[in-house]
Amino acid sequence: MKLYFKYVGMLLKSQMQYKASFVMTALGQFLVSFTAFLGVYFMFSRFHSVKGFAFSEILICFSILLMSFSITECFVRGFDVFPSLIRSGNLDRILVRPRSAIFQVLTSNIDFSRIGRLLQAVLMLAYAVPTSGVVWTFDKVVTAVLMVIGGIAVFASLFILYAGISFFTIEGLEFMNIFTDGAREFGKYPLSIYGEGILRFFTYVIPIALFQYYPFLYLVGRSDHTGLIFLPLLGFVFLLPCYCFFRFGLKKYKPTGS
Repeated sequence: MKLYFKYVGMLLKSQMQYKASFVMTALGQFLVSFTAFLGVYFMFSRFHSVKGFAFSEILICFSILLMSFSITECFVRGFDVFPSLIRSGNLDRILVRPRSAIFQVLTSNIDFSRIGRLLQAVLMLAYAVPTSGVVWTFDKVVTAVLMVIGGIAVFASLFILYAGISFFTIEGLEFMNIFTDGAREFGKYPLSIYGEGILRFFTYVIPIALFQYYPFLYLVGRSDHTGLIFLPLLGFVFLLPCYCFFRFGLKKYKPTGS
């Protein structure tokens, strides 16, 4: 862990060498998310609720998901761009070094400019908290924190799964973006608004609903089932098979020239 933070510090210093470029990139990330916020804002200026959910409640849902995605994209981006390591041959160099391949991939690409999206998420949540009517008791705060942590686990799992698939396809599969970048877009709203079939898929196949929807119902007072507080932690269960699949692909990988 100490070595990891050392790498993080080195990468931060490296990216801050060109401060103007860093700020402009972070600003660009902020504006991308801001346009999504504007879409929600203008829709609610015309329709005052969506499936019974108010504007401030939607902002809580959106901000928590965006927070999870932004943190994951910042610190687990090495798996998101993993196909480029295979194509460039850099993975071969990683495998001959006396360090864990997982660790090296994890630290190969940490993008601090994603702080722009994270800032957008924090601002939305800061606006929604006092206007939502939610009574922020200790259990509600714990629920929100676990939703973010569970979201990080699920998105990290999807990035790792994408990297594992890349061992067999080289280029990776663009359809995986439906569950990563796509989730950032359709996750603005509670998943129930898309229909029962979609909700079931994102409950039992890709468990985004376990941190984005069910605990959200408890958070905003639509359910009094206290078991929903800890449901996001099941995201770590999804992490295990994704990690095992990546390890399987790593064992099957044949370095260039072999």
